[in-house]
Amino acid sequence: MLDKIKRFIRTILLAPVITGIGYLLMIMPNMTGRSRFAGFKKWLYAHRGLHDNESDAPENSLKAFAKAVDKGFGIELDVQMTKDGKIVVCHDFDLKRVCGVNKKIKNMTYDEISKYNILDSDSKIPLFSEVLEEVAGKVPLIIEYKLPSFDTSICEIVDEMLSDYKGIYMVESFHPMAVWWYKKNRPAIIRGILSSDYLLSGGTDGTPKFILSMSKNLLFNFIVKPDFVAYDCRYFSNPSRQLCKKLYRTPSVAWTIKSQRELDAREKDYDIFIFEGFTPVKYL
Repeated sequence: MLDKIKRFIRTILLAPVITGIGYLLMIMPNMTGRSRFAGFKKWLYAHRGLHDNESDAPENSLKAFAKAVDKGFGIELDVQMTKDGKIVVCHDFDLKRVCGVNKKIKNMTYDEISKYNILDSDSKIPLFSEVLEEVAGKVPLIIEYKLPSFDTSICEIVDEMLSDYKGIYMVESFHPMAVWWYKKNRPAIIRGILSSDYLLSGGTDGTPKFILSMSKNLLFNFIVKPDFVAYDCRYFSNPSRQLCKKLYRTPSVAWTIKSQRELDAREKDYDIFIFEGFTPVKYL
């Protein structure tokens, strides 16, 4: 009887230790190749280009990207695939907000998309190839993959487009499958997982809560092994993000900084900063 009690006590005492070790293993990112970030850390990154949605240079437009290059900022942008396999640069999965059209990009051909202007500007949704030609390697890129499903064919297409690109870039996605594709097929390319506190931010989009919880707490890291973690700067204190940053020394990307004051406040919490809505002082 005494032996059973001792075994029971040992089990109770060991359970949190085993759980803790399991948790740390699940959030562990890739621990190699940190020197590859050297060329990225000295830049500030304009979110969807140096844009103003009430001007002739709206988000993810060629003019917004040209302005970022002219001002010496890196660029964060979004890529997704049309019905006819073209790669366009647009954040939303549909055109309701940016073009006033209730249609999904994946269900439209590029010719259909090119009929519409971005917001109230003269700019069209650009092809990714046009953006690469515009930037021409002058500033680094952070390329976000927008995956509406588990189909990762866009990764192969974009990777091929980038094979002869002369500039430096790294890739990221909220969708673990896109990050996993790079881990499996192109491990030399710097890859990152994007995340947030989805329930607080309202970005649930019908995704089951347990999936959102796993993503929020970076519990897919053990599968995709990201080289960096890009986290919503409003929730910088998330324990998993903090452990990746402080315990594993994982490069940390902040999105999206909305003011110089916020940039200054988060300076020690992140390594790379994506900004929007203001022109930051380039002190980095």
